[in-house]
Amino acid sequence: MLLFWRHGYEATSLSELTAAMGVRPPSIYAAFGDKKGLFLAAVDRYLSGPVTPETIIAGACSARAAALALLDASVIGFTGKQTPPGCLLASATISCSAEAADVQRALTAIRQRIEAQLRERILHGMDAGEMPPETDADALAGHVMAVIQGLSTLARDGAARDKLQRIAASAMRAWPEPA
Repeated sequence: MLLFWRHGYEATSLSELTAAMGVRPPSIYAAFGDKKGLFLAAVDRYLSGPVTPETIIAGACSARAAALALLDASVIGFTGKQTPPGCLLASATISCSAEAADVQRALTAIRQRIEAQLRERILHGMDAGEMPPETDADALAGHVMAVIQGLSTLARDGAARDKLQRIAASAMRAWPEPA
């Protein structure tokens, strides 16, 4: 997972993967089918754990709290001491060739699923009076996701956690006030 995160899907070679895993290529093929299968398993691992975008959104007391928690978790995750900077979902396939289009589509679907869950939480928040009824839930969810993608890029460029936290706080100032 860390190799894909650090170097991207296509730039990570099978020889690097087998060396990191301490296995021979036939073991990868037997366990995962191919490099794509291993990558998708790595993405599943990346998204697993007690704190996921889904649990953050579902567990938030409001749509605003969900967005803020997603941004905060992103900043922390993108600047971890034991992990590469940035987001695996944002950077692993950003410059892939046409041969990796199916892998790109898989990551796009994951990001779109997260955005859709946030959009639904925003719609629920609108119904509950957390924000004005004319709020554009689609644009607001897209805004949060765009900021997350930008935070990932800045982290990969070496931005410090403090700067990313200030950017996230700035993005939240665009959040609509209660109705």
